[in-house]
Amino acid sequence: MTKIEIEKELAGKGDYVLIDNITRFAKENIPTDIRKFIYTKLAEIYERRNMFGDAADIYGKIAEISAPAEKSRNFVKETQCYIKAGFFDRADMALKKIISEVKAGERATIMISIKEFYKNQAQIYEKEKRRNRAAKTYEKLLTLNISDAEKSEINKKLLALYKELGMIGELMKMRNKLGI
Repeated sequence: MTKIEIEKELAGKGDYVLIDNITRFAKENIPTDIRKFIYTKLAEIYERRNMFGDAADIYGKIAEISAPAEKSRNFVKETQCYIKAGFFDRADMALKKIISEVKAGERATIMISIKEFYKNQAQIYEKEKRRNRAAKTYEKLLTLNISDAEKSEINKKLLALYKELGMIGELMKMRNKLGI
């Protein structure tokens, strides 16, 4: 099948039918460029449906069959989707794949972008009043290599989140840590 034939086959269908059809196409013996195309379509659908864990898995598959120039970009997308899904262990594994694949000069840039993504995701959770998710994301962010000023800012945010969530034990520990 060609990309045009696949587009015609998928046109006008609902997301879950598309997922089923694309998954069926992926099981066939198809060329690599077509496989990347259908995996990209599948990942887009998963992201649109907020199925971030599945989208991350697909981005990992895309990265494995991609050229070296595209590999790091797809591994970063995989990591970001795992972060959105709250699968921080899988995000760490994906990050290790990125580090093993890219040159030393790119590593620092990628690490900074991942840290920023964690911060942004935690802020999104706060705005959406998903406080528990925000707290877990901030806690994970503290395990990364961040500056003391950033740690202080995150600890203050965690203090407020723990108070709102009624997490008394964590609240008391954080107050002692901050000297309040």
